[in-house]
Parts: sequence; structure tokens; C-alpha cells
Amino acid sequence: MAIKLPFIKQHDRVILAPWEKRFDRILTPFEQFVQRETTTGFILMASALIALLLANSWIAEDYFHLQHISFGFHFGDWELNKSLHHWVNDGLMTIFFLVVGLELKRELLVGELADIKQASLPIIAAIGGMIVPALIFYSMNPEGDAVKGWGIPMATDIAFALGVIALLAKRVPKSLITFLVALAIVDDLGAVLVIALFYTEELKISYLILGAVVAGFMIMMNLAGVRRPGMYIFVGLFLWLALLKSGVHATLAGVITAFCVPTLSRFDPHTFSRRMRDTLVHFDSTIKPDKGLLGNNEMCAVVSTLKNGLNGIQTPLSRLETTMHTPVAFFILPIFAIFNAGVAINFSEFTTLFNNSVTLGVSSGLIIGKFIGIAGFSFIAIKLGVSVLPTGANHAQLAGTALLGGIGFTMSIFIAELAYVGNAALITQAKIGILSASLVAGLVGYAILYKMGAKHAASASLSHPNAEAEQQS
Repeated sequence: MAIKLPFIKQHDRVILAPWEKRFDRILTPFEQFVQRETTTGFILMASALIALLLANSWIAEDYFHLQHISFGFHFGDWELNKSLHHWVNDGLMTIFFLVVGLELKRELLVGELADIKQASLPIIAAIGGMIVPALIFYSMNPEGDAVKGWGIPMATDIAFALGVIALLAKRVPKSLITFLVALAIVDDLGAVLVIALFYTEELKISYLILGAVVAGFMIMMNLAGVRRPGMYIFVGLFLWLALLKSGVHATLAGVITAFCVPTLSRFDPHTFSRRMRDTLVHFDSTIKPDKGLLGNNEMCAVVSTLKNGLNGIQTPLSRLETTMHTPVAFFILPIFAIFNAGVAINFSEFTTLFNNSVTLGVSSGLIIGKFIGIAGFSFIAIKLGVSVLPTGANHAQLAGTALLGGIGFTMSIFIAELAYVGNAALITQAKIGILSASLVAGLVGYAILYKMGAKHAASASLSHPNAEAEQQS
């Protein structure tokens, strides 16, 4: 449904390029598609499918060879050379972790995690959803190299999970979607801590100290009032290089940088409103009927002032999060999926693929462990009076949401690559477990929520009889 802004009049004159109206007919639906919550999940699904097809096609050898092509750069004796696969996982994924960090900071300050009473249920559920899967995996893999993968089934993929539940928007209460968002955010924080504490290589203290100095410099930038997000990205690049050489996983540079980005705007709302009104009055006085913007230098200066005012009212954190969402959702995560979801499957031995402890541990942890951990810990918290059910939801719907927590894709694959680095067989087994469990958890969770949401959909349509017609318009 198109939103009509009250200050836009029908007689307002809009200057269009010769082909602009035709292109708008194509681009407007595309922009709406890009902004939907389901879109990132759909793109990840498509990317994972492409990776699986490539890994099991006649170009599989080229697909795997491409991942091991190395390139880098050096300055004197200092050299940085990585395979394409490592550049994706250590480089591009740092930007993904930057966005995760920005979301975490926002939620901790003003979002679902700001009020401990409101956040108690998703926090407790997320803790259960991390502990139980790890214990299930460990019980099946108590020794040897396989035990290193205990962190794999702990993670929930927020994009996939939200993509599934967004398909059920009419059948589930909004409070349940909010619960899943908060749970996934706490889950992401737990995954970041697990990577930092347990999947770190041998530390090089000199580079670690350098990284601490760079992080301290960014904190000083924050305190000094540096509000340009680009400055934090630039300095964060040096933090990434320091962590890459220190042994701590370099993607943590994204989270640290995010937490250093300021959350205060330059102007308060009243000052912004007054300045914009004064500037618009000035703008009106610069209008010359015989000159457009290009030939009116004074008007250009006023427009620049308006732009600075708009930047001044926005917080640097919000500006950066908004800017980075699209490249992460439509470029970085799909590339990560294409490079990491490809698993060569011997279909003649398909029945034996799950006959190993790693695959069983990962799949059981994600499907059974996540369900027991999220639903079980939530039930106990509600029973003890520590938390309450999300408004309008019931225990069955909460159980269906708990199953969606078993969609582990992005973060689980990422941890698998860290846990079994250099061991292709175990990585393949872990990925099979992740992909199969994510598929089962998504389908079963969707089915339960769809069935249990029939009454919710009926009551919603009775409460808002014209909602469907409005949406179609």
C-alpha cells in the first residue's frame, strides 16, 4: 500500500528525466522487495542452493579451486596473503559483524534489550538455546578433533529465522516476532563471545597491544565528538589488520568498531526544527524563476546547509547501520553462502551421510537442542514468574518459534570453518548437519506456527475487516 505523506500535494511539480517515469515502474516494486524482512532470507536460500549445485555439478572442481586462489599485498617485509575463501570469511564477514555490533548496541541502549524486564524472556531463552545444543553435541563428540565443534549448533541465523516468521505475519502476533528478534540478537552476542574466547589461535601480544591502542583511539574519537561514520570505518581497518595478525579472529574488529560509533546526534529535535525552518525561509528567498539549482550558487549553498542539518539530527550509529544494511544483505551474505554452503555430496552413499557423530551432533543440537533450550528455559522462566509470555502468544506458538531458532546457517557455518580449520572432512560433515537441520527446523517451525496461527489470523481479520483490502491497494 502506498503511503501518502501529508506535506506532498498533488499539484507539486516534480522534475523528471526523459526515461525516469518508465524506470520508476520497474524500480519501485524492486525497492519494495529489497525492504521486506523476508528478502534477505530468500536471497540466502537461493545462494545456498547455488553453492550446492556448483559443488555437485560438472564445474565442481573449478568451484573449489576458485576458493583457494591466493592474493594479497606487502609493504617491505610486511606481507598479507590469503586465499579467496579466507578474504571472504576474514574480510567481508567483518562488515557483517560490524552490522551485528551496531544492532547489538542499538538494542542494548534503546531496543528490546534495554529494559531488563522486557528482555528477560528472550535473554533466558537464548541462554538455554546455546547451552543445551552445545551439551548435546559434546555428549556425541566427547573427544578427539570432533569435540572442537561444540559451538556450531549454538547459533541462530537471524535472517533465515525472520524470513520464515515474516511469511506468517498475519498468523503470529507481532510480540512473537519481537521475541525472535531479541533472542537472535542475544544469540549473536553469545556467538561473538564464543568466537573470541574459544576459537582464537595462538596470540601475538605485540599485535594485540596494537589493536588495543587502535580501539582506544576510536573511543577517544567518540569522546572528542567525531561523528563521521567513515572515520570509524577507516580506523577500524587498522584494528582489523592488528587483530588479523594477533591471532584473535579478525571479524571481532567489526563488533569493536561498532561499539565505538557514537549514538548521540549533533542537534536536539527543537534546535533541528528551528534551524531547518530558518534555512527553508532562506531557501525560498534564493529561488529565481529563470534559474535552476545548477546555475544558482546561493541556493546550492543553502541545500548544502539543509543536508548538514539532516546529518546532524541523525545519530552516526543509525546512519551507518542504514547505509550498511543493503550491501551486507545483498552482497556480503550471499557471497559468504556461495563460498561456504557448497558441499560435495556422494548421492550413491546418501544414506550414510548422517552416520557420523559430527553431523548427528550438529543436526541434533540445532533441532532438538534449540527446541529444548529455548522452549524449556522459557517455560521455566514463565512458570517461576521471572518472565511472561509475549502478548497474544501461547505456549504452542512459542514452541514453534523455538524450532525456528534451529536455523543456524550463517553463524554456524562460520564457526564450523573456525573449529575444523584444515580438516575438510569434518567441515563437510558439520555443513551437512547445519543445512539439513536448518531445513527441518524451518519447515517444522513454519508448519506449527501456521497451524497454531489460524485463530490469530481469524481474530485479526475480525478486528480489522478492511486490512486486506488496504494492503492490496
